[in-house]
Amino acid sequence: MSTDELKALSWPFPNPKYIFFTDFDGTITLQDSNDYMVRKFQKPGSMDEVDRQRQTDNLGFGGEKRRQGNKDVLDNKESFRDSFRKMMDSIKTPFPECVEYLVQNIQLDPHFNEYFQWSLKNNIPTVVLSGGMYPVIRAILDNLVGKDADKIEIVCNEAIAREGKKIDEEGGWQIKYHDESGFGHDKSLTIRPYANLPAGKRPTLFYAGDGVSDLSAASETDLLFAKKGRDLVEYCVKKDVPFTLFEDWSSIHQKVQEIVEGQTTVKDAAHEGWEMYKNGQAGLNGKAK
Repeated sequence: MSTDELKALSWPFPNPKYIFFTDFDGTITLQDSNDYMVRKFQKPGSMDEVDRQRQTDNLGFGGEKRRQGNKDVLDNKESFRDSFRKMMDSIKTPFPECVEYLVQNIQLDPHFNEYFQWSLKNNIPTVVLSGGMYPVIRAILDNLVGKDADKIEIVCNEAIAREGKKIDEEGGWQIKYHDESGFGHDKSLTIRPYANLPAGKRPTLFYAGDGVSDLSAASETDLLFAKKGRDLVEYCVKKDVPFTLFEDWSSIHQKVQEIVEGQTTVKDAAHEGWEMYKNGQAGLNGKAK
């Protein structure tokens, strides 16, 4: 792949010194939009009001099967590609209704916009790498980020009509994967050409993620931000992948700014995640499952 094909090297800023790649669902947003579509109803009184609110308007096969699917992927019993397709195929609601429902319900991390505006002022491109679908991600970003949302590059899957059906009818859509990998979208394929650039042209690369769709990207950048208490932390600990923890984008903003301003290094920041894990601060009770 030539440097001309590496969009973030020239857009929205030429020759950036840093590029931030990030997952979307559960990383930029508070909820995973895909999980949100498939969570099942719970009996009254079985959870607190916040969780009950999050689990209404079931559109698919439910959160229990989704969680089991994630576990099977982590345990190498099933590919993310197959697990995620099963989940998407369980949703029969017309696609435009799914998009509208998610736009009305998905919330942005309260600190993302502050980070994003800072990154624009400091010429740091933001590239979303997602296992989700472009129309959903674009609609949510346009709604929650506003006029500057078009400065975020999105690399992800698509939604298409099933053969003989229309995308806006019941059971009429399906996911179209970005590539032929076991992930459906292998995020490392986007990051690696940047990582392989010669020293004089290569920016410092960051990545933030939380779950099983981020496994392929985990070891590709200079600094990985893994969300506290989530599946990606467990994977990093098992595979000895350096990382630093984040709870929200305020901690990402602080750490990236420290690196940009020369107050710390990516190596020191990555070492912090392992130390926090050993001290029981990673949300995994101090040990990998």
